[in-house]
Amino acid sequence: MRRGRPIAFSPDEAANAAMQVFWARGYDNASTRDLLEAMHLSRSSLYQAFGNKEQLFLEALRRYRESLLGRLGRRLEAAPSAMAFLASLFRETAQEAGSDRAALGCLIFNSASELGQHDGPPSQHARQSIAAITALFQLAVTRAQAEGEIAPERDAAALASYLTMGMAGLRTLLKSGADAGQAGQAVELLLDGLRR
Repeated sequence: MRRGRPIAFSPDEAANAAMQVFWARGYDNASTRDLLEAMHLSRSSLYQAFGNKEQLFLEALRRYRESLLGRLGRRLEAAPSAMAFLASLFRETAQEAGSDRAALGCLIFNSASELGQHDGPPSQHARQSIAAITALFQLAVTRAQAEGEIAPERDAAALASYLTMGMAGLRTLLKSGADAGQAGQAVELLLDGLRR
């Protein structure tokens, strides 16, 4: 049986380049031509390495999710308290107002917003990514309850969803051009809601 020619490029670099295109343009607006130009690949090399555009998107989203959750998980573990982790995460996000990073938003929330009502693997993976963020927030809430900073009788799952909605809303505000003052005020209200 004949095998395809060996891959003569870095799949990691190519997938990361594709991730940047999907992040900036969204799934539907990222054309195959855009992806090929960013990845410096021929169409046949893309298909050999990743399959098709849908499979490439799933790989890009997986990489983004694993990188993000890995960083956040390590940050939560190293934080002096879970509330300190949550407060710094939300406040630092608010301080991104006006930056290129803020204008891009979050690939997970962007994808969920674009694809959430669709059927198929891209929308399923976007929803799974939202669930993974919510699960991380639930770990933080549960730890904060054990540390006495959130009342133990409060529903940890509901508070985790509250935090996910808060971060999704914050990212949307920042994408729409909110300034650091507006974003910061919203964050403080959100954090107050956890402590009540």
